[in-house]
Amino acid sequence: MITIAGALVPIFLLIVLGWVLRRTQFLPDGFWMPAEKLTYYILFPALLLGNLAEARLDGLPVAELASAHGLAVLAMAGLAVAVRPALGRAPFRLDGPGFTSLFQCVIRPNTYVGLAAAAGLFGAQGLTLTAICVATVVPLVNLLSVVAMVRFAAPPGTSPRWTTAAMAVAKNPLIAACLVGIALNFTGLGLPPFTASFFHVLGQGALSMGLLAVGAGLELKALKDGGAAVLLSAVLKLVLLPLVVGCLAGIMGVRGVPLAVCVAYAGLPCAPNAYVLARQMGGDAALAAGIISVQTVVAVITLPMVIVALTG
Repeated sequence: MITIAGALVPIFLLIVLGWVLRRTQFLPDGFWMPAEKLTYYILFPALLLGNLAEARLDGLPVAELASAHGLAVLAMAGLAVAVRPALGRAPFRLDGPGFTSLFQCVIRPNTYVGLAAAAGLFGAQGLTLTAICVATVVPLVNLLSVVAMVRFAAPPGTSPRWTTAAMAVAKNPLIAACLVGIALNFTGLGLPPFTASFFHVLGQGALSMGLLAVGAGLELKALKDGGAAVLLSAVLKLVLLPLVVGCLAGIMGVRGVPLAVCVAYAGLPCAPNAYVLARQMGGDAALAAGIISVQTVVAVITLPMVIVALTG
């Protein structure tokens, strides 16, 4: 427990530093949007592509990790839809837009935190295993989130924008990087000559910049204003989802480091993308921002606990 917590402390310190830099205006508000764009479209894709293209995937439980995460995300999405009528009553009182924000925040993982945690805990192997999880989960949660927005947040009388779901997946740079990296690996082509060092150096900036951006986006007043929906999202995302993933992966025979990485990725706080999508498609953006902030802070405690509890 102490070893895992010690490896995760630098990650959360970087998040705190990002929060301090923005709140003190050492780096002005205008800095963060371009920085996050650079991280999302260039740095993180370079890290994922370079790692997957050069990784040794033979012997890794690729199918098992993908299956455990895919089934667990679908189960959580189904559970959220099943209890939606109850969420419209006290103490939650969520309308359609509010429900979509809760829905997103119980299935979306923060890949920035996940890759940094995997690198800190398990090195290169952790990065490779996490990239496999990313390749499975990111397309699925993007598709489910957009479908939920269209179904529950669209104003009455408007035409459903189902094509938005497909476009969101097709345009996601993390998905594209994973697919290209896996294709280069499976075909035996690998990275072109002299580019491995380029992707390695470029990807090194991804983890620190991504974590600083996570901290800059935190709204800590949500800790005071958070209601029942925020608490419910934390329980579902940070406790129940990793429990389901861990059980499914264990049943499939996953053990050791792959199991720990699998559980850790499932136990991540929600990604800031949930706020962006809520703002763009009519969801409750304020609720999404509050849930993301609370989950990120609470994950400092829950993430090492679920890793130890489910993997030993």
